[in-house]
Amino acid sequence: MPVGAGSSLLGCAFGFRELLKAGQISKLPRLFAAQPQNCSPIDASFKAGVDTPVAREVHKTIAEGTAIKNPLRLREIIAALRESGGRTVALTEDELIAALGRLARQGLFAEPTSASAAAALDKLSATGAIKANETTVAVLTGTGLKAATTVADLVQ
Repeated sequence: MPVGAGSSLLGCAFGFRELLKAGQISKLPRLFAAQPQNCSPIDASFKAGVDTPVAREVHKTIAEGTAIKNPLRLREIIAALRESGGRTVALTEDELIAALGRLARQGLFAEPTSASAAAALDKLSATGAIKANETTVAVLTGTGLKAATTVADLVQ
């Protein structure tokens, strides 16, 4: 899922823990945090193996909804990713644009931030982190109406 401040990811982690505790699921689903490479502090910390900030250059990104340089709940986010056996994915602007176009061709009008979920799914599948026989949910977090002009310009 797209992750900036981490609220969606932490909400899922909390909910899945409760389902596990209640016996409704037998194991925690893996959680994957998708961020634009241009602003990916969670990815930087996770890949460094720490739960504290790690310096990484920040640039403008089309995935504005996740462009948060200093997520306040970094420790909690990293802990949730580790607990679930998940990880982070940093995406180039080209990967985000390609996913945005593919979603549009499939009839899904998503904003650029949402496209990071689809781009991450592609990347994780290509590396074998997600297998074809696994049930996977890509969380599309926002409509293209939020950035209609930008989306139109990017997918022409």
